[in-house]
Amino acid sequence: MLTLGIDSSASAASAAVVEEGRLLGEFFVNTKQTHSQTLLPMVQSLLQTVGRSCEEIDLLAVSHGPGSFTGVRIGVACVKGISFTHNTPCVGISTLEAIAYGGILKEGSVLCAAMDARCGQVYNALFQVEDGKLVRLTEDRALSIADLEQECRHWGENLILLGDGASLCHKTFISWGARLAPESIRFQRASSVALLGEQEAKKGNTITASALAPVYLRLPQAERELKKRLEQQKV
Repeated sequence: MLTLGIDSSASAASAAVVEEGRLLGEFFVNTKQTHSQTLLPMVQSLLQTVGRSCEEIDLLAVSHGPGSFTGVRIGVACVKGISFTHNTPCVGISTLEAIAYGGILKEGSVLCAAMDARCGQVYNALFQVEDGKLVRLTEDRALSIADLEQECRHWGENLILLGDGASLCHKTFISWGARLAPESIRFQRASSVALLGEQEAKKGNTITASALAPVYLRLPQAERELKKRLEQQKV
């Protein structure tokens, strides 16, 4: 199985090609350039570099959220475009699970995937590493950093923080021993998305391009502000 993985859920963007659990190649940029301008050329360059084409891809995997509303939409749209053209099966992968996958070698640890959701909140999910596999402890959710700290405190130094919200949490969590994952494994990457997608496909969990959609845990900021103004007008 030849899998193309794509991630544009935060400021970085990446694309990776995986074949039967083996990473053939990955491009990663973290320059805060516009994903709509960089993602498709990145995919095209990667495929050319590894000597493959879109026609040869058996599976498309994308981080479908949570994350940046614009970034998630761009990644999903890119995968949809390729899939519609070649009728390729798709898999949507939780961005938080892709983040946690970076710590898959930390056997026995609790992996706290956290993305900065602004306003003192993070998108978060907790995972345990057991026998080299991720075991979910929570669903994906949006919650305050203060609430997350209370939930995680009892794990002490066994807790590892990953994601672009990890450093925010670590400022407080360090007092009771939580560890910050090194930069090299801290963030979501397309290789993790592709490898997780391959696992889902082998379970039969693929969908069509039409069924693929972003997963948001909160309304966009503009909609939240509009809702708040409307509620205030009712008072």
